[in-house]
Amino acid sequence: MTKRNFVLVLCISLFTCSLGFASGDGEKRDSDKHIRHVLLISVDGLHALDVAKYVSTHPHSALAELASHGTTYSDANTPQNSDSFPGLLALVTGGSPLTSGLFYDVSYDRNIFDPTNTTCAGTAGNMMVFDESIDKYNPQNVSLNVIDPAKLPRHRDQNGNCEALWPHSALRTNTIFEVVRQSGGHTAWEDKHPAYDLVNGPSGTGVEDLYTPEVTNVGGLDNTHSVVCTVGNDQLKVQGIINEIHGLRHDGKTGPGTPEVFGMNFQGVSVGQKLAVDNFDGSCAADNGSLNGQPGGYKDGSGTPSTVLAYALDQTDAALASMIQALKDQKIYDSTVFIVTSKHGQSPINPVKTNKPGHLADLVASLPDGQTNPAAIAVTTASACGTGPCGFVNDDDVALIWLADQTMGQRVRDYLNVNVLPLFIDEVMGGDELTLRFGNPLKDSRTPDIIVRPNYGTIYTGSTAKNAEHGGFSYSDTNVGLIVSNTSLPARTLKSPVTTAQVAPTILRFLGLDPQALGSVRVEKTTVLPGLGIGESEK
Repeated sequence: MTKRNFVLVLCISLFTCSLGFASGDGEKRDSDKHIRHVLLISVDGLHALDVAKYVSTHPHSALAELASHGTTYSDANTPQNSDSFPGLLALVTGGSPLTSGLFYDVSYDRNIFDPTNTTCAGTAGNMMVFDESIDKYNPQNVSLNVIDPAKLPRHRDQNGNCEALWPHSALRTNTIFEVVRQSGGHTAWEDKHPAYDLVNGPSGTGVEDLYTPEVTNVGGLDNTHSVVCTVGNDQLKVQGIINEIHGLRHDGKTGPGTPEVFGMNFQGVSVGQKLAVDNFDGSCAADNGSLNGQPGGYKDGSGTPSTVLAYALDQTDAALASMIQALKDQKIYDSTVFIVTSKHGQSPINPVKTNKPGHLADLVASLPDGQTNPAAIAVTTASACGTGPCGFVNDDDVALIWLADQTMGQRVRDYLNVNVLPLFIDEVMGGDELTLRFGNPLKDSRTPDIIVRPNYGTIYTGSTAKNAEHGGFSYSDTNVGLIVSNTSLPARTLKSPVTTAQVAPTILRFLGLDPQALGSVRVEKTTVLPGLGIGESEK
């Protein structure tokens, strides 16, 4: 070899080495570029504690496999409040009720009208109902799994026309599904009510393949009375996911290929946590075995699941395992980010803390001056309002109060604060404190005038069917499981606080899309989840 050729070879070798180092660094910084799909799963009610205990006691489970090559966030928290609507919207918009404008599936808006008011005549203000009651039903009271437009509230559109307000139109911000569709990708989602049309986003077209088999039939079979029947409803959606993994639509018909972003919610764990007694009315014919009549929830404050809850956890994990296997069969497991989290937690975990004193307005009415004090009357009147601009009270393990006369806000707050003991109240949020965290109810038509946070374990209900609920602000409500898994990721647990709203920008970043395309991300400054090598500070 001549000296000239030796120098040339040396230079080429050095250049190749330098490219190798650059490539290695680039692969580390852009490890998300091989990701083609994100499968997002909400196991409703799943606490971080549930994940930790299940992975520890079931080392060969699907959850354990996902955690073995992924980041587990042990202090992941939902936005406040923690109901299903704001919980899911956090995952798919990157925001909270501040930008989504939705506090609950049944709430209130001072700018809408009753479904029967088809001309939007008179004074605006009405309940905004987006639960199972808006379904279209057959004569046997079984949902047809579609929304009945006649049951939707009315509003005036931008042109002044009086129209039905669909859930997706009520959403004030866009979703990851819309962003993915705009980039040319395919999308799918499965959930528990047709009202989850919500996830389509304001465009109404975010989800190509939306499947919503009703879990609760008004006047008919309520699957949520039994963990077995609820798991059966979940399985309908699981089969839909497996079909989509194979490139089909949820119903097995020819599809466009595996969606870039898709997923579903599981309801079984949530029901297993809530039920005081499984199949208490005997309505689930499939539930005639060892679970029938058994208590649900947890056995103790340490989170030991009852037999009913353990069944739901096992069935959900088995379903996750079937999804993992389908991804492997399609040879797309390595190119899929598998995210398991929850819309909300469930409170209380400790069964001895459960306190069900009745609805808040009934407790107010039972106070010595509950029938005469103007502040008390303002609350009870709002609670008794069936339709129209007379306010609304929605309560579970939180109470949201919209007053007919907003000038009464300060008096009502003072009255509730004086009576915190007989009303089982931990905190009354209103005025400046509420405006700091949410919108100003005097300027925003959706924001409650007052939010009541009860003592831990208190559920404002007289129901004997459930011993836990969600929607509030407690740690059991908001601290949820979160695993972000891919075969290229190391196993690690991060204990620093994160929010489930960070899932949405993380999904877009994995898919090579700009998180800033989400309106909520821009307004609320939501960042990508840490510890995945895809955040700005990690590049």
